[in-house]
Amino acid sequence: MKTITFIVFLFLGISPAFSNGDLDSLLIALEIHMDKRQHYDTSKQLRIKNLSKLLHDKTATLENAYFINNEIINEYEKYSFDSTLVYIEKNIEIANRLKNPKYVKASKLKLSKLLVQSGRYKEAIDVLQALHRHQLDGGILNLYYYIFKESYSGLSFYTSVKKNKEKYTALYKAYQDSLSLRLDINSNASLALIEKKYRDAYRIKEALTLNSKRLDNVSIGTLDYSLITFERALLYQLSGDVYQQKRFLALSAISDIKSSVKDNASLTELAMLLFKEKAIDKAHKYIVFSVEDAELYNSKLRFVNISNKLSVISKAYEARRLEQNNTLQSLLFFISILVLILIITIYYIYKQIKKLSAARKSLKQANMQLQHLNAKLKFTNEDLNRLYNELSNSDKIKEQYIGTFLNLYSDYINKLDTYRKMVRKYIMANKTKALLDFTKSKQLIDNELNIFYQNFDKSFLHIYPNFVDDFNALLKAEHRIVLVEEQALNTELRIFALIRLGITSSSKISKILRYSVNTIYNYRVKVKNAAKNRNTFEDAVKNIS
Repeated sequence: MKTITFIVFLFLGISPAFSNGDLDSLLIALEIHMDKRQHYDTSKQLRIKNLSKLLHDKTATLENAYFINNEIINEYEKYSFDSTLVYIEKNIEIANRLKNPKYVKASKLKLSKLLVQSGRYKEAIDVLQALHRHQLDGGILNLYYYIFKESYSGLSFYTSVKKNKEKYTALYKAYQDSLSLRLDINSNASLALIEKKYRDAYRIKEALTLNSKRLDNVSIGTLDYSLITFERALLYQLSGDVYQQKRFLALSAISDIKSSVKDNASLTELAMLLFKEKAIDKAHKYIVFSVEDAELYNSKLRFVNISNKLSVISKAYEARRLEQNNTLQSLLFFISILVLILIITIYYIYKQIKKLSAARKSLKQANMQLQHLNAKLKFTNEDLNRLYNELSNSDKIKEQYIGTFLNLYSDYINKLDTYRKMVRKYIMANKTKALLDFTKSKQLIDNELNIFYQNFDKSFLHIYPNFVDDFNALLKAEHRIVLVEEQALNTELRIFALIRLGITSSSKISKILRYSVNTIYNYRVKVKNAAKNRNTFEDAVKNIS
């Protein structure tokens, strides 16, 4: 099931349209991508390695290094806090060495953004306050307002002091309004701001409409897709639609994994929802996965958010494991009892078998003699059956032989029953010696063989009444076969009668007529040597009608 689902998802690329899939399919897809985490991380590390090689190019200037570092920062931004910080600080140093104020401001804004994303709100504000707003313009000023907005939003959310919360909330709204005035009304950033205003005002329908518009312009595996689907999950949380909330958290988590985002929240929130629904195993698997990502990213804020949830889920998981172990121990005890009962039963059966074995030994000799006789009769029956199958290629042969062979089988069954009764009679009368003497005689087989020849000759000549004359017509005059009065066919004619029926192998003919293979071969050579045309003789026999 997982393999099939993966192939389908790979073919579709899990496009935004796939968000219409059901939750079970999404969770299967999520776990498939969780298993492929190392593959996605390896791709990212390879891109970073290739960028790093460019820094060692002797022809690269300081300005080249600045732009290469920016690309590395973009790769590391959601992957590793420590590495991102290192390269931002390198770029600040390069910008100062280049004495380029624009590069310095851009790098410090990147530093401030990194700090606010990792929950270091005060430090982010300190960096921003060292910049002069009137010296900023364009996209840099937009980012300046955005970081201030996010910083005061975080401080407002986490502070417990009412007065401070009011202050931070007012500043958050002020920077949000300033930012909204500067943005293009149709840009993703502007739509995101309006959507958040609707969300804060619990205008869920309008917020979902804007979110859908934003979602149409992104694809899975990007940071924007991860963020937009996560924000959509928040909207469904506010509206109480847990099912849709889980679906979009799953989509956001898949996108995070595909883009190697380690600073993520979707999978943690999804784990908590599953935990509340008693899906302990999945919840534990997801939260452990999130912890591993958080450890790689090294975000204190993310550790704080995950730690409480991890302890609750882990405690429930361990309790479940303990319960399962107790159940397993009970089952093992029950199985041990069943095994003991089985051993006693087997011992009892073994004793009974030994008793039956003693009785069987007294009948073994008689059974062996009876089996020997049955084997001979079976061999004859197999020969007749084989002959019947080989002759069945012709519809006319089938119609003619079916009645004959049914009678033969009936006769053999009656004879076998007669022999069985006779053997039983001898055994019951303790005449085993007489029975043994009887079975030593070949007269029984010879009689049956003569009957078989008569039946074969009669049936064959009934189907091919002119066979003898047509056969002789193929021979030289001095070698034509003359039958005695009581004969229907002789040995030579029976051999070529079987060849006419399609049985050409000497070994098969020898088994049917109960002659040696050499005898059959000699007869065939002798008759072919007497033919008018030796090379086409057997083919001509096959065409006799």
